[in-house]
Parts: sequence; C-alpha cells; structure tokens
Amino acid sequence: MTYEDGGPLVPIERPRRLRTTPAMRRMVAETRLHPADLILPAFLREGIKEPQPVSSMPGVFQHTRDSLRKAAAEAAAAGVGGIMLFGVPRHKDATGSGGTDPEGILQVAIRDVKAETGDALVVMSDLCLDEFTDHGHCGVLDAAGRVDNDATLERYAEMARVQAAAGVDVVGPSGMMDGQVRVVRDALDGAGHQDVSILAYTAKYASAFFGPFREAVDSSLKGDRKTYQQDPANARESLRELALDLAEGADMVMVKPALPYLDILRQVADAVDVPVAAYQVSGEYAMVEAAAANGWVDRDRMIMEMLVGARRAGAGMVLTYWATEVAERLRSD
Repeated sequence: MTYEDGGPLVPIERPRRLRTTPAMRRMVAETRLHPADLILPAFLREGIKEPQPVSSMPGVFQHTRDSLRKAAAEAAAAGVGGIMLFGVPRHKDATGSGGTDPEGILQVAIRDVKAETGDALVVMSDLCLDEFTDHGHCGVLDAAGRVDNDATLERYAEMARVQAAAGVDVVGPSGMMDGQVRVVRDALDGAGHQDVSILAYTAKYASAFFGPFREAVDSSLKGDRKTYQQDPANARESLRELALDLAEGADMVMVKPALPYLDILRQVADAVDVPVAAYQVSGEYAMVEAAAANGWVDRDRMIMEMLVGARRAGAGMVLTYWATEVAERLRSD
C-alpha cells in the first residue's frame, strides 16, 4: 500500500524493518531449530573391523560396534535428541530371522548404545525385515512371491519383543503393513513393555529418494515396494493411514521422505495432537553433498534451509544424517 502527499509514492508498511540485522531476524524468527529436534540414523554392520564408508552418502558409515558407540556418544554430547538404529547382518534368509534373533546385530546395537549413552539419547530402532531378508522386501513372501501382510505381522510382533528386551526406547515399524501398529502395540504390552513407544511410519512413499539407503543397508531388494509403500501421487491416502495408526496406538507419527512431501507433512501436523517427525532421507542428503562437492551450492546454508523447512511444515522432530553436525553448529551459534 502507498500514499501520496504531493511527493513521490512511498510505502505505508515496511516489512523490511524486521529484517535489518541478524539480531532482529533472530528475535522475530517464527521457526527455530534446536539440537533436541534432531534424530541421527545410524548403521551397525556385522563382522567388520573398521567403519565402512557409504560411497553414495559421503560422511556416512556402516559402523563397527566401537565406532557406533563413539558416534552415539558424540551425538549425545552435541545435544541430539535421539538415534535411529539399523542393523546390517552378515547373513540373510527368506524370513529375516536375524531380525528376531535376541543376539542379532540390531539388538546388539541397541544394547551398545544404551550402555554408552544411558538416558542422554532416545534410542530408536527400525522395526522392519528388509535389512534381514535375502529378497530385500519388508516382509515374508507367499508362494506367489508377494509380500504376505498378515504373516509379516507375526514377524513384526516378535521383532518388537526382542528389540524391547534389548532396551530400546522407541520402535519404528516402517514396513507399511496394514495393522502393524496394533500388532506391535499388543506384542509390547503383552510382554510387559508398556513404556516402549511406537513411532509410526504413517506416510512412507515408494520414493526414488531412498536409493542411497539401499547401499547403506546392503539391500538385496528384487523388484520394488509399490504394493505396500504409498503412491507419490496420493495425499488423502496419507490421512487414512494416519487415522488408522492413531486408532491402533501410535505415540508419534512420521512422514518419509521429507522434502518432496512437505504438503503431506503439513496436513498430518494440522490433523494430530501427537508428535510429528519427518525423515530427511538418503537421497536428500546425497543430492546436497554431491552438489556441494561440485561447488554448485552453499552446503551449510542448504542443510539448514531444508531442516527449517521441515520444521516449518510441521515436523517437531527430523531424522537427518546431519544431526550431530547441525547440533554442534547450533550450540556454537
């Protein structure tokens, strides 16, 4: 809006007054990022003596037990809120038996990190079979080679019990099986683990952005996951999944990936009164690192802009491979 008093037209309102200095911009910022908002995904690989770099994700490693404990301690010292653990087993089979072995690599990771960090980090675990199956799918297959939803739920129940027995704080059923939250909740409660929370992977899309993750977990996937992960074309479907997860007992809900689905994240956040997470996935990470390595983008600014974007869209927590780095930067700032 402008006015005219015989001279030139001048603005009546000047929003730029609130952008004049760093102190002013900081004071009026609508969205703030805190180290406790961040969750670090981490991989423990069975049978290695040195951390193995993930080539498509510079700076990310398949950890040894010692290097995982160190990474967890560093995250805790930086003020990171939580850690999401994934296991990379030496051997795989059709039913993913390593996922339910009390001495399996993921249960080892849980015990190690709990022993290292105590209550300084919320220890979370991926509750899914894809890292443990020789076919790479998130569930067991029927005679026709299709993922058997209900047979998979039985495996998830057992996974929930062994992960809880290992000391996990939060389980993350990520396979997108119908009814998975209810089955996991019943399994936990039935085994006396009422205090273990469920972070539901409510809206997990069949995304190309997951590509580098397949290297990180040595995926054996044959085919795709389009029959159980969501179609990127759909939005209302996410709200249906959300209603089901809440009715089945989810304590927290997640949208995955983050960047291509900020509209879904906003809709989910507006609809619930439970904590909402977003997963800034491997492809998001890899794109920034690759572009930065070529000198095409300002890496640090882009990382912060993406994380603030997820928070602004409604995420209270963000899973990100930059969690420790960003937490340290926030603390120093």
